[in-house]
Amino acid sequence: MSSSFLRRRSLLHVTGGTALSLGLGAHAGVAGATPVTATVTTTATTEPTSTAAAPQHFAALRARWRELLLGTGFSPTAEPFRSLLADLGRTARAHLDTMAPTDGSLWPDAVWRDPEPDTDAESYAFSAKMNESYNRIGTLAQAWAQPGTGLTGDPAVLRAVLDGLDHLHARIYHETTVRHGNWWNWQIGAPQALMDTCVLVHEHLTAERIAAYCRAVDHFVPDSVFDAYTGTSTGANRVDLCRSVILRSIVGEDGDRIARAVAALDPVFPYVTGGDGFYADGSFIQHRNVPYIGGYGSVLHDGVGRLMALLRSSPWPVASPDAQLFLDTVDNAIAPFVHNGLIMDNVSSRGISRAGTSDHTRAHALLATIVLVGQGASEAENARWRAMVKGWMRRDPYAPPLSNPKLSLARAALLRSLLDDTSVTPAPEPVQHRLFHHMDRATHRRRGWCASVSMASNRIAHYEFGNGEHARGYHTGASWLSWWGDDFGLEQYSDAYWPTVDPYRLPGITASRKPLADGEGGNWGQSMPDAAWVGGTTDGEFGATGQHLVGLSSTMNARKSWFWLDDSVVCLGAGISSTDGHAVETTVDNRALGASEVPALTVDGRTQPDGQGVRRTFENAGWAHIAGHAGYVFPRGLRLGTVREERTGSWRDINTGGPADPLTRRYLTLFTDHGTDPTDGDYAYVLMPGASLRTTARRAADRGRWRILANTGSQQGVHVPHLGLTAVNFWTAGTVGGTGRGAVGRLSADAPASVLVREHRDGTATIVVSDPARRAASLRITWNRRVSSVVSKPPTVTAATTGPALGLTFSGLDRAAGAPQRVRVRLG
Repeated sequence: MSSSFLRRRSLLHVTGGTALSLGLGAHAGVAGATPVTATVTTTATTEPTSTAAAPQHFAALRARWRELLLGTGFSPTAEPFRSLLADLGRTARAHLDTMAPTDGSLWPDAVWRDPEPDTDAESYAFSAKMNESYNRIGTLAQAWAQPGTGLTGDPAVLRAVLDGLDHLHARIYHETTVRHGNWWNWQIGAPQALMDTCVLVHEHLTAERIAAYCRAVDHFVPDSVFDAYTGTSTGANRVDLCRSVILRSIVGEDGDRIARAVAALDPVFPYVTGGDGFYADGSFIQHRNVPYIGGYGSVLHDGVGRLMALLRSSPWPVASPDAQLFLDTVDNAIAPFVHNGLIMDNVSSRGISRAGTSDHTRAHALLATIVLVGQGASEAENARWRAMVKGWMRRDPYAPPLSNPKLSLARAALLRSLLDDTSVTPAPEPVQHRLFHHMDRATHRRRGWCASVSMASNRIAHYEFGNGEHARGYHTGASWLSWWGDDFGLEQYSDAYWPTVDPYRLPGITASRKPLADGEGGNWGQSMPDAAWVGGTTDGEFGATGQHLVGLSSTMNARKSWFWLDDSVVCLGAGISSTDGHAVETTVDNRALGASEVPALTVDGRTQPDGQGVRRTFENAGWAHIAGHAGYVFPRGLRLGTVREERTGSWRDINTGGPADPLTRRYLTLFTDHGTDPTDGDYAYVLMPGASLRTTARRAADRGRWRILANTGSQQGVHVPHLGLTAVNFWTAGTVGGTGRGAVGRLSADAPASVLVREHRDGTATIVVSDPARRAASLRITWNRRVSSVVSKPPTVTAATTGPALGLTFSGLDRAAGAPQRVRVRLG
């Protein structure tokens, strides 16, 4: 057997309510991979103490976990519960009818034993089948325990569950087995499914069975997994390992082990400053350098939320002094990436390549988790979150959570109860801009629409490829600009977008057409570009973001900026160069069209024919409009290419575990071709989500609405008079703007920086500055505007001068990790 059997993990759809029921995975250990260590800002580890507990404590915990697994307070004859229960019964019936125990399997299509597996992949596959077998037994147990399944209380089902547990224990999952294949199946997947089942049928288990199953879990999940917060024991993985041990200890009635596992949760709560975990700015990283709020972050929230709910009234509550930091992540990390019931794909990594899921379905379990976590939060937090979740649910006509057939009954019960609670008024989406400088993401929210940009740097990966998943995600970190309206565009990424879209033409990206191999960069390679200046600044409502873009396995190089405004996003690109021998394109947008949607495309007032496969080029376009979607203004003219096309692909093209059935979807793409091997290409366009044809034409004619101050490889900046806003990304030191009557006040920086200035009607102004490259030990910013006094400033401002111009000297920005520094002044 090979020595490198600690391989990737499988992703299983479980009908029940486990933490992975929506296929959100955990990191697979890779032989020879560099260990991942999370650096926390505090170390408040609670020493485990021996806790004497009466049997009734464990019985109460089993009853509580049963409620968390099965759900409470719903009528089995009411929808959606009647349908969910019927589906559970049908699935369980199929498992019951096909169960055929042999020495190496429990089901003929889930063989886990091979005497001499030839490859790591084979060993990985067999461990996955073992895990799948435990999950099928769990499905049988739930169908037996739930009402309305057609198998409720059926003695034959209970017998199959007990026999199945014995069969798996005797032949594979016991204390003398040598672990092989994927570590996750042995330490998280199988023990959780096993112990969930033991809780459901506990009164029918003998003491000998319970002891044997507990010894098996102790063998595969020893106390040593908690010795260090590193490797595969960080973030969501650590939470899942704790859950494995806590459930084993509830079934086996071992209070000391519960106490140790609860104490082992402590490192999850403090914000980290490097590696896996939540950061103070709301970022969440897993696998060293991958933004993952929609994947592992959701798993972590589900796991911690349910453990808190389980243990709240027990002798072992989750009582870390940093637990409030975890609660704060609902507002700071999760909510900014949820829009009207979907969670943005740019924080779900490999999850977007999985058939049967979408940005909407990935959010559904998370919404229920927020409701559950709220039960242990403050009254104000709980009320705010319930209003927020109800608003998301009410505004998702495309994929309402309660219509999701894969939503667990427990989660459906929580969400149904919230919808029926007339005391809760749905909250609207906020107006805000958020910069996540620790994971190279930004979100911009306005009344009526929201947008987000996805970037990569020498800190954050281009993308993640592993387990054969996400094979063509290589340009998702190349300035992919995603956006949605309040009541339109919600299905943009939901209907087989990823297996059918042109991966070289994602909205907003600049990319070489150089062909890349599936999984470019290698399995779990998670390669990062050699680019430090990635980030930006914000005052909380508007923002400036920039990316020094370096292509994956490419010589393509560019400077790109986004200026986030009230009704639009100004998008600038400059210094675009490449020597790949291939064309370089910037995709203005790439809209997915429904089966019957044929939106009119208008360019400079002329509506274009809508034939499929038609490609047109407009040499100096001033504006364009896609009916029902958005308007696009090109302030300096743009060589605009347009194409309507049908594209065919399959989920298996991008995920080896996906179905191979061909899928065809329709797209309307706007792009500009910078030519083969450009040397100093550029572009400028303004995206206006939801804008009407008339508004787009009017904005294009208003030359003063957005003033582009600079668009070069040295500086990019805009002035927006009606907002009193000036923003500049300084790629190098320099000066932008002018002086004189009616001219924009100059902005100067003596080192690379991102600067946003906003004048307010009360006679004050806000100046926000950051060093995205994290290299400026000192920085001098000068604003050519009369200022009478400095009202407030952060400690990084070590000197300030006022009068005819404002001068600000910053120190230590290289240690601020790209965080914006806000200064408030009173104008002269």
